[in-house]
Amino acid sequence: MITIKITDHSICMNGHAGRKSPDGIDRVCAAVSALTCNLINSLKDLTGDRIRAETASGMTVIEWEDLSDGGKLLVDSWFLGLTDINREYNCIEFQK
Repeated sequence: MITIKITDHSICMNGHAGRKSPDGIDRVCAAVSALTCNLINSLKDLTGDRIRAETASGMTVIEWEDLSDGGKLLVDSWFLGLTDINREYNCIEFQK
């Protein structure tokens, strides 16, 4: 299970989807990772927003002081992608 906590100034993710296919690849976890890496890169490259991102196996933290409207749109888009994945695979727990 992947746990995600989103606040006004950060995103904290922990865990793995736990949906390995017979070949040993967890494509659901890979999809979540790809969306999250794309969010980090897009925030850095497409906005003037200053973020701090830390990633490791099964853990990602993204922090910011202020997000531009473009940055907020990118986070919203990332969130929509994750909710679609969760709707299909039920592998994400969103925390408050």
